[in-house]
Amino acid sequence: MHQKDKYKRARKRVKAKKGFYGHLSSYVSTGIFFFAMNMLTDPGEIWWYIPMLAWGIGLGIHYMTVFGLPGTDILSKEWEDREMDKELRRVGYEPEQEIYEEDYLETSEEDELDLREIQRERRGRGLDEGGEFV
Repeated sequence: MHQKDKYKRARKRVKAKKGFYGHLSSYVSTGIFFFAMNMLTDPGEIWWYIPMLAWGIGLGIHYMTVFGLPGTDILSKEWEDREMDKELRRVGYEPEQEIYEEDYLETSEEDELDLREIQRERRGRGLDEGGEFV
């Protein structure tokens, strides 16, 4: 994925989160308003929660579209990467110590093909072993 695509994806996600938080603040402020109106006009008849319940269902759906179902992120690659970073920090891993996963794990034929493709692309761009590949 190119840097421009990553930026667009991140920007879209930030806008979605901002939209959800705006929705949440509207929900809370309207709930407070309905509660106050209910208590000031007819405290014996409790009705304020009915529209808030219906709206809350919509807010819950909005939450799930932005953040996903709670607990399902453990199936994602991002979650695995975050957990790997936490564990590396916990055990005192120093980033300047270059280690490669392939040194410790068996590689599949598919991984080797991906590696060959990357090496071919590096050679095509004129990068040697010391060059950077971005």
